[in-house]
Amino acid sequence: MEIKINESELIEASKEGVDEFLAVFIDKYKEVTKGEVTADTMAQLNGYQNTLLAFELFRDQISEGGFVQLIQNGYGGYIFDNPFAKSMRVFGASKLSKLIYKAKEVYDANKKNLEKETTEEEFYSMYVDFEIFDDMEEEFFEIEEESTNAVAHYVDDHLDQFATIVK
Repeated sequence: MEIKINESELIEASKEGVDEFLAVFIDKYKEVTKGEVTADTMAQLNGYQNTLLAFELFRDQISEGGFVQLIQNGYGGYIFDNPFAKSMRVFGASKLSKLIYKAKEVYDANKKNLEKETTEEEFYSMYVDFEIFDDMEEEFFEIEEESTNAVAHYVDDHLDQFATIVK
């Protein structure tokens, strides 16, 4: 599916900052996928678009509730079983790539427990059971701005991979 973005909208957003610049693309992707991450909706986006959407989803989930929330909300496979970490390295966010690979090791070793259905009480106890994620989450907050800037620069340098820009 062709994603079209108005050049003027992109220029205005870029004046406001990298988050706003990236949001122009991500908002279009969410519109196309109706905000759902399924095999059917993801097939509507190319690999670059999926990577950018995954980046936003990753940032949101980690910022709100960390790796436990990310996985419990059903995004573990989307992040860890796809080439997301490799893509982050290609996009210039090498520190984030290494962090994702580190978290993937924990995810892979504990996938069954991390993905099981939980009560609210069990969910919150997972934060104690998986304290190993705490340092990784702190590391993410330290590199988030640098990673976001790297991703935004990559998108800016490869616009045609992320959308068709119309005048």
